[in-house]
Amino acid sequence: MELSGYILQLDQFALAISGPLLAWILLSGLDDLFIYYTLFLSRFQKRPIPPTLEELKARPERRMAIFVPLWKEHQVVRQMVEHNVASIQYSNYDIFIGGYPNDPRTIEAIEGVEARFANVHLARVPHPGPTSKSDCLNWVFQTMLEYEDSHQVHFKTIITHDAEDLIHPEELLWLNWHGDKDMVQVPVLALKTPPFEFTHGVYCDEFVEFQSRDLRVRELLGGFLPSSGVGTGFSRRILEKLAIGNQNRVFEPACLTEDYENGFRIKEAGGTQIFLPIRVRDGVPIATREFFPRSFRTAVKQRTRWVTGISLQGWERHGWRGGPKQWYWHWRDRKTLLGNPLSVVVNLLFIYGLARLLGGSDVASRADWWVQTAAPLAVLLNAIQIGLRMALVKPYYGWAHALTVPLRIPFANLINALATLQAVRRYAYSRLRHEPLVWLKTEHVYPDRASLVSHRPKLGEVLVRSNCLEQDELTQALASQPPGIRIGEHLVQLGILKEELLYEALSLQQSIPLTFIEPGQVSRRVARSLPNSVLKHWHVVPYKIESGNLFLAGPDIPAPQMNASLRRFTRLEIRFHLITPSNFARLERTLLETKGYY
Repeated sequence: MELSGYILQLDQFALAISGPLLAWILLSGLDDLFIYYTLFLSRFQKRPIPPTLEELKARPERRMAIFVPLWKEHQVVRQMVEHNVASIQYSNYDIFIGGYPNDPRTIEAIEGVEARFANVHLARVPHPGPTSKSDCLNWVFQTMLEYEDSHQVHFKTIITHDAEDLIHPEELLWLNWHGDKDMVQVPVLALKTPPFEFTHGVYCDEFVEFQSRDLRVRELLGGFLPSSGVGTGFSRRILEKLAIGNQNRVFEPACLTEDYENGFRIKEAGGTQIFLPIRVRDGVPIATREFFPRSFRTAVKQRTRWVTGISLQGWERHGWRGGPKQWYWHWRDRKTLLGNPLSVVVNLLFIYGLARLLGGSDVASRADWWVQTAAPLAVLLNAIQIGLRMALVKPYYGWAHALTVPLRIPFANLINALATLQAVRRYAYSRLRHEPLVWLKTEHVYPDRASLVSHRPKLGEVLVRSNCLEQDELTQALASQPPGIRIGEHLVQLGILKEELLYEALSLQQSIPLTFIEPGQVSRRVARSLPNSVLKHWHVVPYKIESGNLFLAGPDIPAPQMNASLRRFTRLEIRFHLITPSNFARLERTLLETKGYY
């Protein structure tokens, strides 16, 4: 067959499928447009005035427990705990971190932060993992109950988080303010990345749209609110009610998306649910922030779990229960099973049709009247949706990110289509083999120090929250602080603060481990493993070489360019620890200040 014959067959195929595809585009597009229209109308409703920060802080603190289920997260758990303990503007809380016996490195990392912080506790899952987040969370809940019995305390609010989360400093204050609700969802947003980092950019776009649009409208129309899995506060009352009706299981172990499942169960049990709208304070959204998968493969893997749990398991477990108010949301949550694969077909059909049109073909004129009428409407509807998404994205990520939204949409369609096909395949396989679905783990990366700058609390705030000094003492010290002298140094000079406490707070604030080194513990050969001019310039001293790492210690926060500078002199991985100035001075005198070196 000649090329013209193949093209004619492709034309006929395109014309045959264009009608049903356009019908789907219009149906799904009008569905989304209805959500936007409802959101627009809600702007004319009178909303309660949100509390001020002073009002939030003035409310008596309810005791809260933060649950963090882990599997192979040894690389991020220390940073997560250190940063969040330093930044959370709340004192009456504990963190319970779940780990599996066959994940010893994560268990060791949890034990390390447990030894350092009195309000951090290891929850040991009694059987090997990974099972599911729900199963891990259930054992964390049991550990909390044991802690209550042994310490005669009672937690009133349970909050779920993941290992990669940046908890907003005000999150617990807002959950405390809404303590009368059974489920409170704090917004969740992806951290900003460059506009052309497409995979993570998809998460930026879709989470802003879902949090700003869908959750808000679900709440307005009386639909159940799915938990986002992180930044969700549950009342103790509702979790115990769920446990009574489910063989003492607070979270359903068989579900891959326990967050979605609990949102539905809480609504069905008559619980009250609210979503906190995204607010911005000092240029930073009041939301849980995190890095989502940044590679195509891991994004498909994570979304496979989401589609499996929400669309397939949700359908299997709940059917179309809940009455008319919930039927619509069941439809929206499950239309992805058809819409995700079809979106890629639509993209390919659009490219083919555009190419044929630019090539001078009259294939469009051979289409049915329905196709010729519906096609311009579908294009217009799609353009409106893209423009609305860009408008939602711009306030949080800027113009550059908003203008590249149209480029990321086909890429997002491909990710979601592959995830849906994978989910259907895995789900069918598990049902045919009568095997349980297991936790599809995605690797997490905690934000680096540069990304944490806008989320980092001031040193004075850390000192006050750590009970190292009173607020009045800090206020007086700030008033008398001489120019060019850092507040920590000034507090030590005034005799208000000991050097050791200052550096413990600095370690927390900067998420840099603090250590103490005796000169006798350090080999002179190791201490002089770098040129003396380099050591003097960066104000550091090498003190240990272990497992391919060169450990350095110094009293100053390392500059971003220090690692790059030191790599010219060593192939070892650089690991930096803080030490106090007095400890550094002893090391310097003993190990470096000898004739011929310093």
